[in-house]
Amino acid sequence: MTRARRNLIDLTSSSYYHVISRCIRRSYLCGDDSYSGQNFDHRRIWIQDRIKHLSTVFSIKIAAYAIMSNHYHLVLNVNKLAANSWDDDEVIKRWYQLYNGNVLVNRYLAGEKLDTACLYRIKMFVQKWRERLYDISWFMKNLNEFIARAANKEDNCTGKFWEGRFKSQALLDETAILSCMIYVDLNPIRAKMANSLTDSDFTSIQERIKQFASFKKQEKKSHINNEISVPKQPLKLLLFGSSQNEGASQNDGTIPFTLYDYLELADWSGRLINPKKRGSISESEPKILTVMHIEQDSWLNTILFFRRQYGNFSGSRSSLLKCAHEHKDKWYKGVG
Repeated sequence: MTRARRNLIDLTSSSYYHVISRCIRRSYLCGDDSYSGQNFDHRRIWIQDRIKHLSTVFSIKIAAYAIMSNHYHLVLNVNKLAANSWDDDEVIKRWYQLYNGNVLVNRYLAGEKLDTACLYRIKMFVQKWRERLYDISWFMKNLNEFIARAANKEDNCTGKFWEGRFKSQALLDETAILSCMIYVDLNPIRAKMANSLTDSDFTSIQERIKQFASFKKQEKKSHINNEISVPKQPLKLLLFGSSQNEGASQNDGTIPFTLYDYLELADWSGRLINPKKRGSISESEPKILTVMHIEQDSWLNTILFFRRQYGNFSGSRSSLLKCAHEHKDKWYKGVG
């Protein structure tokens, strides 16, 4: 049964969401198109640049992304508290990066003296824009519409570029967040488009690894007095936390895992999926799996078939049942 979008994206249930959009027409419109013989990899750069730009405008951060030949995956974190903390001028400034705005608001920005009724109308406009700036649907609208227009202009055609509205999955707990991020980052390896994480183009994991490698080189050159250095992370991606805090809030502004633990888990998981990858699979499980009480067989099955295991909501049995009851449903796919 089709569900209303407002029931699928409920920030009281989770601030993390996995979203997917897929191309229409003859499919491979963001990579090597076997039908036309053309290569459209530059459109993957468009998507990559656009999501990073939107993350600076919206109160929505990118935890993970993978841009494939005919679809893309994002793991988004919505920070409603941050959006509500912005003053009116900040909201207007952000909104005007995407839209022309409103004549009345333009008069306010010009410093014109306005009466109470006009100021009240401006407050209403600003509140509407504020709500849209932490709305995933508006984020995706600004992403997909921009790419569709650019691609159609390049192809000198009209019509749909995406097969429909984006699909979404709410990530209800930390295990769901971790497994979905790894699932997204390992997409090119699972699709046999890359043999290693460093070869996985247009993914967040490649970006994080490059940044981390750069930090390690710099650390060796400038290491003084045995000071503890904090690894630099990509500025336009959601940051990992500095410590593993089980049960940490999803709205504390960071991913509830450490960067070291995540990179170790991603590398270990990549070797499980692709045994031909250089290097041997460590016999010991990554520490993060032990801390979170995740079994190896269960983990492998999840990162291979995450999309099939769950419907619009993902998480542990208890998390799924709790969310279903809150939405007055009996069960969600994945409960068993």
